[in-house]
Amino acid sequence: MVINVHAESAVSHQYRIVEIFESLQGEGYFTGTSCIFLRFGKCNLRCSWCDTNYEAFQIYCTEDILQRISIYQSRTIIITGGEPTIQPYISDLLQILKARGYRLHIETNGLKPVPKEIDYIAVSPKALYAKRYQKSCITQADEVRIVVDQVDILPFCKWVEHRIKAEHYYLSPCEVNGQMNIYETIRQIGLLNARGSDYPHWQLSIQTHKLAGIE
Repeated sequence: MVINVHAESAVSHQYRIVEIFESLQGEGYFTGTSCIFLRFGKCNLRCSWCDTNYEAFQIYCTEDILQRISIYQSRTIIITGGEPTIQPYISDLLQILKARGYRLHIETNGLKPVPKEIDYIAVSPKALYAKRYQKSCITQADEVRIVVDQVDILPFCKWVEHRIKAEHYYLSPCEVNGQMNIYETIRQIGLLNARGSDYPHWQLSIQTHKLAGIE
């Protein structure tokens, strides 16, 4: 990957930022890893169970973001949202962060291409929007996380296996009004894994940061 050595002198842009904080990753393969979360506003989907108020954002310029990030110790940044891939000038910011030595992870719904500066892709396709994914979505990721927001999620999971190649596949329970459908989630995992070793092995991913009482 070629990084722009003049990234620090790039023109400053404005970004829609919900929050910037340092915590432990609570989901997926890197659960427990210390990370800086850079959460962007706005999304190209409208999932009723989403736990992020992505419309409550402030405008940060490039310098504001860099100053805020600099107070933290972690060298891994999770680019999340909302939906980060719809942000204008996102690659300009990522190039600066790469030039400063950060490892960049992204959490995306996968409908739009992921910037080339990203080191690790966690994609969360939404079964509710299956028809949109059939028209266009990414085809490669490091991990897939699907929220069990429907009783029969298996057809969508099987379709995703063929469409998006990844090292790790996860099912996550859907939380509504503080209640998670854990039983249904692990039942679906069992059905997927009962097909045998010729198919991807699915695992459980829950939002452990909520259980730990951290952001």
